[in-house]
Amino acid sequence: MHRVLENEFYYLDNFQNVLDWIGERYRDLLTDEEQAFIAAFPTLPQAARALFVRMVMRKGELFRASKMIYAEIGCPVEAAHQLLPSGWIALDPVLTLDELFELLAKPEIAAAFGDKLQQKSARKAEQLEALREAFGESRAFSSWYAGCTDVAFRILVKPLCERLRLIFFGNLRQDWTEFVLADLGLFRYEQVEFSPASRGFRDRRDIDHYLHLHTCRERFAEGLEPIEDVLQDLPLQPFENDWLDSRREKFLFQVGQHVEKLQDWPRAIDIYTQCGYPGARGRAIRVLEKAERYSEAWQLLQEAESAPENDAERQHLSRMKPRLARKLGHPKAIAPRPPAPVRLDLRLPVPGDGPWVEGAVRDYLGSEAAPVFYVENMLANALFGLLCWRAIFAAIPGAFFHPFHRAPADLYSLDFHQRRAAEFADCLAQCEDGRYRATILAHFEEKAGISAPFVAWEYLDRPLLELALDCIPAAHVKRWCERILADLKANRTGFPDLIQFFPDERRYRMIEVKGPGDRLQDNQLRWIEYCAQHDMPVAVCYLQWEQAA
Repeated sequence: MHRVLENEFYYLDNFQNVLDWIGERYRDLLTDEEQAFIAAFPTLPQAARALFVRMVMRKGELFRASKMIYAEIGCPVEAAHQLLPSGWIALDPVLTLDELFELLAKPEIAAAFGDKLQQKSARKAEQLEALREAFGESRAFSSWYAGCTDVAFRILVKPLCERLRLIFFGNLRQDWTEFVLADLGLFRYEQVEFSPASRGFRDRRDIDHYLHLHTCRERFAEGLEPIEDVLQDLPLQPFENDWLDSRREKFLFQVGQHVEKLQDWPRAIDIYTQCGYPGARGRAIRVLEKAERYSEAWQLLQEAESAPENDAERQHLSRMKPRLARKLGHPKAIAPRPPAPVRLDLRLPVPGDGPWVEGAVRDYLGSEAAPVFYVENMLANALFGLLCWRAIFAAIPGAFFHPFHRAPADLYSLDFHQRRAAEFADCLAQCEDGRYRATILAHFEEKAGISAPFVAWEYLDRPLLELALDCIPAAHVKRWCERILADLKANRTGFPDLIQFFPDERRYRMIEVKGPGDRLQDNQLRWIEYCAQHDMPVAVCYLQWEQAA
């Protein structure tokens, strides 16, 4: 493909590429209308197609010719007339008063309504309200604004184009700018081989389910209608498409949280108990407790204890259990406490550039012989992402289905590791036979700048990476990777803020920094406990600022 600046019709080529991609891979899922559109589009004159794509890529459905001036298109009105036989746009469309106000500037509103507009200096919203009662009927644009020489267009197939965008990307978050950013080199993506089975949607029902769920999410976000109306339309039965069902579960959990905040305990319990999203079961136990349904809460807690979904749930259960046991009159149970980490206490003057606690501790503890780096979650994730790059980007059916994936579509699914078990096993085995260092450094050079879910290139450089590989034992690198892989969403955060290297001794230590009044968060506690279990050096530094004399 030509560079954007060399090809005036780059956006038109990109749109046609999407249509070709969909036509080749999803033809069996397309409606008659969608297939007819894909077949008819390339038969139109180039200027007409270019104008149409410009409208598709802009927000809304209404446009003015004066705002659609592009050198490569020429006269937008002429191009629009070439589009008319397709039925995809309307010239001089019928508009409501609200739609008219979207198109007109304040001086034009004053000119269009003349003496009927009493408040010419008022804001547009106030002018609209003042005119609404007298102008409730819809009219053609030219009838609203008789003295205007401009022409208005309405694109009539925007929902169809949105469906095609959804089918291509598998989501409505990504849009046509992905092509431009990639072509300019601003974003780079891993090149994955696509098989015929590499499709985000396997059935037409998947597309319909996605759109229905998206509509429910938008209604919920707007908050303009009773929550029970949204809940009535929210699908409660699992979808057959796993990654699509994970979206349904997440949304159900968010609705449950909203209802819980409203202290509607019965409805919150009902939602949480139907939801398989991580954390929903723990919330259900907590809400049952708030509703004073202690026996039910205890029963669910015991079920969860027998098979906790992850370390986070195990941690939450251990906190709820003594409280519930007490309320039910059960014998007092003392939960085992993990050994306390090494503690450092510092009192330092406030730096001249402000009280950045991590920076102050880094500068105080670091030296030329034992440098300290602020890495937080970056370094552990980068080592995992670079070592396991081949497994993460394995061409698993349904994981990648267009050229703009930053991560596999199933990254947070429960069977992500299982589906790539052999690939991950080989990656982690490199920590045992010594290949891991070469693999990490090779991927750092070969993949530099490619969008990836665990590697923050802007914070990573080769000297830091080499120093880490010199000082962190291979067994510890493997342990970090194993824990991240056990829960990719939860365990990619919570890692200590700082890491100190002792190059002469080939060792390191991690340091979590807490300023005045700060405390360890749950995910940090879980990481610290894990490190202690596997003899990985970690300390918690509590910093107090010296008071000025």
